[in-house]
Amino acid sequence: MTMSTVGRVAGKAALITGGAQGLGEAIAWMLAREGSKVAITDINGAGAKDLAKRINAEIPGAAFAYAHDVASEAQWIDVVARAAADMGGLSILVNNAGVGDVLLFVEQDTTENWQRQYEINLRSVMFGCKHAMPHLRASGSAAIVNISSIAGLAAGPGMGAYNATKAGVWMYTKTVALEAAKMEWNVRVNSVHPVFIKTAILDPFIAMAGGDEAKAHERLARGIPLKRIGEPNDVAYCVLYLASDEAKFVTGAEFKIDGGMTAQ
Repeated sequence: MTMSTVGRVAGKAALITGGAQGLGEAIAWMLAREGSKVAITDINGAGAKDLAKRINAEIPGAAFAYAHDVASEAQWIDVVARAAADMGGLSILVNNAGVGDVLLFVEQDTTENWQRQYEINLRSVMFGCKHAMPHLRASGSAAIVNISSIAGLAAGPGMGAYNATKAGVWMYTKTVALEAAKMEWNVRVNSVHPVFIKTAILDPFIAMAGGDEAKAHERLARGIPLKRIGEPNDVAYCVLYLASDEAKFVTGAEFKIDGGMTAQ
């Protein structure tokens, strides 16, 4: 039997926030290798450009890069317009950019921490959905994938702002999915909820373990039935499915990438 060599997202164009490293980098590579053009945006503009250069060395013309503060609506308007022009349209939006801090007691938390996480984790998702939607609708068949977290479904000590903002992403995703369906826009909207993944977001836990990465990973894995933490590609494969036409009847859903943690 001959296997098709056509990529699962061939002919599509994706914008990925927080794309310079971690989950965003893995998602950008995954979508590019499966045939999509990718617009990599990040507040670390140099990092985004470096990744685009590396992707283009393997897949010429596949990647574009933009410096992008997702907390700024003006920058969203500019970046979406530039990316759509450079790629000849936009059919996939991955709202991946996010931050998290661990403050173990309510009295240690700050207004500034809540504001920062709200602006980056939640409000940016609204900006992205709002300003990308006209381009997504014009593509004829589009997908939004919002990266939430298991922390948006289950609370944990020291994670008040992160729990609240990621739960907001979860519910906002459903609202946009229902509105898009009601308007018959053919734009599917889903959320992905990873547990602990080997990215920089685990740095606070590593710091709490005295800088011992292996020790931190072992502690975090204890509550996961599969007894390990995840790899970035574990999330990227889920995003690939949701971004592809394979998921053409999937919208308003949440996908848990958690090694069975929330099944307990």
